[in-house]
Amino acid sequence: QVQLVESGGGLVQAGGSLRLSCAASGRTLSYYAMGWFRQAPGKEREFVAAISWSGDNTYADSAKGRFTISRDNAKNIGYLQMNSLKPEDTAVYYCAVRSVTYYSGSVYTRHDDYPYWGQGTQVTVSS
Repeated sequence: QVQLVESGGGLVQAGGSLRLSCAASGRTLSYYAMGWFRQAPGKEREFVAAISWSGDNTYADSAKGRFTISRDNAKNIGYLQMNSLKPEDTAVYYCAVRSVTYYSGSVYTRHDDYPYWGQGTQVTVSS
């Protein structure tokens, strides 16, 4: 079983920064794509950013220019650097992974694309 653990969430003032981490353990996948999603109270889970095994990435419009997704394949860790945070970024942030073929450049933006999820980490941005 693939296990994902997010960390790095917390309370930050508007304009501040946080870096979320997603560590994979257990039955690690040989090659995988990763995505970050978030869910605010009373809202559906939404896509934030995704990165392929080879490093290609894509962002939701709300994240472009402020968030950066990255990964360290050797350490099986993914990151989401969030800058210029806004109160509307407040949500529980989840990382997710799915298996891909060797050196795939495909990125996945739908939550249905991912079979493995972390438990989430709370991000709260105060105004």
